[in-house]
Amino acid sequence: PVPDRFLVGLAVLSVLAEAAEDRPLVCVVDDTQWLDRASAQVLTFVARRLGMESVGLVFSARVPAGELTGLPQLVIEGLTGQDARALLDTVLTEPVDIRVREEIIAETGGNPLALVELSRGLTPGELAGGFGLPGALALPDRIEETFQRRISALPADARRLLLLAAAEPLGEPLLVWQAADNLGIDRAAANPAVDAGLVAFGARVRFRHPLVRSAVYHSASAQGRQEAHRALAEVTDPVLDPDRRAWHRAQAAPGPDEEVAAELEGSAGRARARGGFAAAAAFLERAAVLTPDPAKRTTRALAAAQAKVQAGAVDAGLDLLAMAETGPLGELERARADLVRAQVAYVTRRGRDAPALLLNAAKRLEPIAPRLARATYMDAMMAALFAGRFAAPGGSILDVARQVSAPSGPALTASDLLLDGLAANFLQGYTASLPILRSALNAFVGDMRADQELRGMPEATVVALVLWDDDACEVLFERWAKYCRKAGALSELPIALNGQALIRVLAGDLSGAASLVEEVRAATDATGLEPGPYGAMALAAFLGHEAEASPLIEASTSEALLRGEGGRLAAATWASAVLNNGLGRYQNALAAAQQASESPLDVIYHYWALAELIEAAVRSGQSAAATDAYRRLAEMAAATASGWALGLQARSRALLADSAEAEEFYEQSIEHLGHTRMRAELARAHLVFGEWLRRQRRPGDARDQLRAALDMFEAMGMEAFSERAMRELRATGERRARKRSVSSQGELTAQEAQVAKLAREGLSNPEIGARLYISSRTAQYHLSKVFTKLNITSRVQLEQVLT
Repeated sequence: PVPDRFLVGLAVLSVLAEAAEDRPLVCVVDDTQWLDRASAQVLTFVARRLGMESVGLVFSARVPAGELTGLPQLVIEGLTGQDARALLDTVLTEPVDIRVREEIIAETGGNPLALVELSRGLTPGELAGGFGLPGALALPDRIEETFQRRISALPADARRLLLLAAAEPLGEPLLVWQAADNLGIDRAAANPAVDAGLVAFGARVRFRHPLVRSAVYHSASAQGRQEAHRALAEVTDPVLDPDRRAWHRAQAAPGPDEEVAAELEGSAGRARARGGFAAAAAFLERAAVLTPDPAKRTTRALAAAQAKVQAGAVDAGLDLLAMAETGPLGELERARADLVRAQVAYVTRRGRDAPALLLNAAKRLEPIAPRLARATYMDAMMAALFAGRFAAPGGSILDVARQVSAPSGPALTASDLLLDGLAANFLQGYTASLPILRSALNAFVGDMRADQELRGMPEATVVALVLWDDDACEVLFERWAKYCRKAGALSELPIALNGQALIRVLAGDLSGAASLVEEVRAATDATGLEPGPYGAMALAAFLGHEAEASPLIEASTSEALLRGEGGRLAAATWASAVLNNGLGRYQNALAAAQQASESPLDVIYHYWALAELIEAAVRSGQSAAATDAYRRLAEMAAATASGWALGLQARSRALLADSAEAEEFYEQSIEHLGHTRMRAELARAHLVFGEWLRRQRRPGDARDQLRAALDMFEAMGMEAFSERAMRELRATGERRARKRSVSSQGELTAQEAQVAKLAREGLSNPEIGARLYISSRTAQYHLSKVFTKLNITSRVQLEQVLT
């Protein structure tokens, strides 16, 4: 399979860490602006993940842009005053006017290379004063112009030899000499260039500076460059180095050439297999330009556009897409063009525009590539779930469902069942869709090929949530994260981990959720892909940490409105409702829950928010709002018959019931939730039951329920709900001090806690490093800190000291 660049990055990190075991290591990357994109991504990945390794990584660049953005910077200024004058004196052999000297220093900004090279290019007359320096140019252009003047003074054969060296990208002297022989260039032609200090011929051909190479290449005529590349192609082995040969042939071609274009297409396939999407895109782009047949040109331009998008060069991809669309487009090509445009929208912003574009692409593909069409319909469905209420006209989840609901042959795969079931859910109603959804979910929970499972896992987890199947949610999110790690699918991993964290929060495993949230942060830091802090928001809300939760909720709300992500807005407002219900701010909770539940197109959080809305509305005296929300919640719970859903329904019904019926519904809620994983919701059922009992003037019974709730909240770390339970318990007359942790676990940093948890689960240091994108040495360092803080000496003891 195509290698994932982040796994390559982790491997490079491990190599450098191992190399630094014996002695410290400094890795210097000069002229970073000339790196290929894949190499730059890997090296900056490593830079951001260096921890306790004795490794220094130093980049130099003219402007720290792209991948380097955000790394610590040291701006290197030019030489000033006496230092600049001293350097000039080492290279000036003619008398120099003082004003000219100062003008050289000012013009160059004290750049050492410019001081040396520009002064070498000045005539004695210019150095002596008079008319001053030539007109202003950008500094690199001035230096290159100086080199060009020195190159133009060389003999013709020396210039031709330099051009061969400049056109050969890796500086292989054997190839340069062989090409020179074929062109009849005597080897002595190198001497003037070497004497001029422009180039050195040794184990590698090395130019004095990259700007010398640039000056040589760009000062040559187009015919001269083609001659050089043609000569280099002839001496490059087509078996051992086919890609370099293809590139030289492409640069030598004066016009369209199908043979060369086909060769470049083959090189693109090999580059893609190495993980070089940017290189593949470059080969395909050149292949498209050299293709004489308009239909083939269109096909190759589309392939190049898709490769550019995969490489992250979205603007270049759109340019190639425009090039493809100028040629003859059949139905398949039009569909592929639509798909590329839709993928750009989905990759850059999972908001309002992507669903409609994906849906249009799927409709075009359906008659000519049905399997690809089904996959694209599923992509459109997921994009519509992200967009929710904000989907652009023609791209709502209902629009997608209408297109896939027509009979499309037997559903042969679990993914087909998922797609049909989700479509039925929105068109035929929740109850009618349940048999199809359950069949699909059973297929995923059972044994499946890993490739099928990974491909359909996002949709399967959505279905598990729609069915309120807490067991399936736990299994599927965990397996999805596992497969993402194994396959290197790091673009999906943060989404899987967010879902897994969300389920752990609802299950009351807040320490486990915190570990997963930290892993999300590590993954997003490593990849730069930020899917939204879903898990972090839920965790902070259930913990009752307002100072942490509020900024996450506010930022997510703003981002959701800006990007058109209805699902993200629903998640943020649901988290706000939970937070405010815990803090006893019921009016705020009601407003947030109403916003979260107002659109059924925001599928997952819509129903969860109804339970929050009912509790907040009852406490705020808004019985009409609570009754309407209960009707919607009860309809869904009756259909799915899930213990999780029935437990929330019974708890909500109890809040609305009169005194004669409420107790029975509270007990039903505790019974249903007691058979699920959802311990946070169970603790809340004990809490509201205890609150009701106290108001019924049954303090003894109330204490039993409130003690149960408080014990659970304290064990889980749900501080706001704990405080609410403590207030109620004290109101019954009980005086109880809050429990305090007896260990030093609270002293652990987030990463130390995560390392400790993974070590407790049996992972080795290298496995922990791979999970957290750190080296095994850094993992060991954090673990040693854990041992010190928890006063233990072995991994075995972690089970006893970690809650």
